Amino acid sequence: MSVTLIAGLGNPGREYAGTRHNLGFAVVDALAAAQGLAWKSNSRFEAQIARWDVRPGVTRFLVKPLTFMNDSGRALCRLLDFHKVPVASLIAVHDDLTIDLGRVKVSVRGSAGGHHGVTSLLEHLGGGFLRYRLGIGTARPADMDLKDFVLGKFSPIEQSIIDQQLTTFVDGLRLLLDSGYARAMNTLNRRNRNETDQT
Repeated sequence: MSVTLIAGLGNPGREYAGTRHNLGFAVVDALAAAQGLAWKSNSRFEAQIARWDVRPGVTRFLVKPLTFMNDSGRALCRLLDFHKVPVASLIAVHDDLTIDLGRVKVSVRGSAGGHHGVTSLLEHLGGGFLRYRLGIGTARPADMDLKDFVLGKFSPIEQSIIDQQLTTFVDGLRLLLDSGYARAMNTLNRRNRNETDQT
């Protein structure tokens, strides 16, 4: 059986809902809703999981680790081991403050860039997982601490942009799942470059 894990990174709890750091959760929630999937809490894996049986022999698991962002790798390592699938079968969906608000990029290499969730994945899994990077904006106020910025909520204007882009985020994730890394990277990353060139 072919198994893929699509993991949104974020922090559990109502107080973190709608924050920049929880955009990964929001996108996998939107994908689950679009597919009519139900979330189930699994204490063994410290995660909420939604099973998506695409066709016979092909299953995708949407995952929201409940370990808090800084320990995301622990839950995902357990899931990969349980399903006996390689780290390349994992797609990490996470916020990225080096990318303009509302944009998305796909990558498979690089450092964590200061993102503690990605740091945890690298520590537990090594490299090789796919990264679906969601832009939360590069315009952090100079006097604002990084932690305060990522754990803060979007402004009303920013939230309207995210709301408008949510379908695009989900469609891009579908492209990655259905067409593979190379095509998704060429399409999504080039789209960002072209849009930047035109502004």
